[in-house]
Formats: sequence, C-alpha cells, structure tokens
Amino acid sequence: MKKALLFSAFAAALSVAGLTHAGEKLVVAATPIPHAEILELVKPTLAKEGVDLEIKVFTDYVQPNVQVDQKRLDANYFQTLPYLTSFNEGKGTHLETVVGVHVEPFGGYSKKVKSLADLKDGATVAIPNEGSNSGRALLLLQKAGLITLKDPSNALATPKDIATNTKNLKFKELESAMLPRVLNEVDLDMINTNYALEAGLNPAKDALVIEGSDSPYVNYLVARPDNKNSDAIQKLAKALTSPEVKAFIEKKYNGAVLPAF
Repeated sequence: MKKALLFSAFAAALSVAGLTHAGEKLVVAATPIPHAEILELVKPTLAKEGVDLEIKVFTDYVQPNVQVDQKRLDANYFQTLPYLTSFNEGKGTHLETVVGVHVEPFGGYSKKVKSLADLKDGATVAIPNEGSNSGRALLLLQKAGLITLKDPSNALATPKDIATNTKNLKFKELESAMLPRVLNEVDLDMINTNYALEAGLNPAKDALVIEGSDSPYVNYLVARPDNKNSDAIQKLAKALTSPEVKAFIEKKYNGAVLPAF
C-alpha cells in the first residue's frame, strides 16, 4: 500500500513538473521576414519564463487579424498602426496595439530605370491596394516630387486622391504580397520592406526612394482588449523590446529594419 501511495505521489509530481515545464501556450501570427525571425529569437527567452511560443507564419495581411479577433490566435506581429486602424474601421474589429517593435522603411524599386528622374511619361507604378499601405506609397511618391495629393497628409490616399501627376504615371494596385512578383513588369514598384527582403532585395542599396528613420510606420505587437494585458503577452512585449532584439535587428538587417525602441 505504501509503495502504491509513493508511486502515485511520484507520478503526480512528474505530472505537475511536466505542466510547469510546458508553460502557458501563446500562439502568435507573423509574416516571415523580419517578424517571424525576431519571434524565433525570443522563443528561448520566453520558454525560460514559462511561455511556450508558437509562431504561425502568414503571407497576407488579413488573416492574422481575422484569426486573432476570432480567438483562433492570441496575437500577431506584422502591422503598422495606420493599417490596424483602417482594418478595425473596415472590418468592425477592436484589436489593439501592445508595443511598437521596429520600423521597415518603405521603398520604391525598379529593374528598368536607375533613378526616379529616368521615369518616362506614362510610366507604370505598382502600389499596394490596402488603404494605409496605398497611402504610404503615395505619400512617399509625393515626398519624392512625382505627384501631389489633394490632402498632402492623407495616410489613406488612393490614386483617386492625386491632385497633380506631371509624369502621367499609371498606377497598378495589387495586394502587397504580390508586388515583388511584378518587379520586372512595371517601371517602379512600391514594396513593403518585409516583402522586399523576402524577394532578396536590399532596401538600403536597391531602393530608388525610401522612407527615412523618422517614418511613423512602426510595426506593432497586436492583441485583443481581453488578452493584451495578460502575463504571457506582456512577457512577449518585454522580450521584443529587449537589448538582445535591438542588437539583432541592427546587425542582421543592416538598416533595412530599424528598432523603434
């Protein structure tokens, strides 16, 4: 009887130890570069703190928000505040930012011209078709002197909001993930840095026009109102803004991605 009781106690202890070791599960959506890579970096740190981080990689900007809102995922890390605000307004969701991690300077690329001055009259420019990313591309083109907008500060501008277009640029609107695929087909391609990196482009060297380090488009860790202050989410937020992550971003991406903290 004593041996049986001792065995039961030992088994229970092992079970508790196993649960403690497993920790709390945290499932986070991310786009591949740099978001998933940065999450992979902090995974061992979180494991030591009892958080089992699972990274779900997506190549689009819609499902990561949809699935967090539906509680199929706990959080995501891929987007800027203007994009999140636009998404919440358009989809009726209420996702919230947790912490800002990095900036990816948005840029314009070309395989057909060496500089913006070489763009011919009627040149084709590919831009994202999502509200905030469309506006971001057009604001950058405005800053470069190629167009002006009816409202010069409209972060949600589309080609319909262009006031002057001296080179008669023609705009091709595509999903952000599709933009690198048409680089050889258009004269200028306005690409988000995460997709530019995935396509083997070096924003610091290859972009003909690029945002500066003062870009307001910080990439955030995002969650729901009901879980953003949870212990696991806050541990992830702390890990993502650690000196280790800052050094990793600066060394690995060499200016193509900039720490925002």
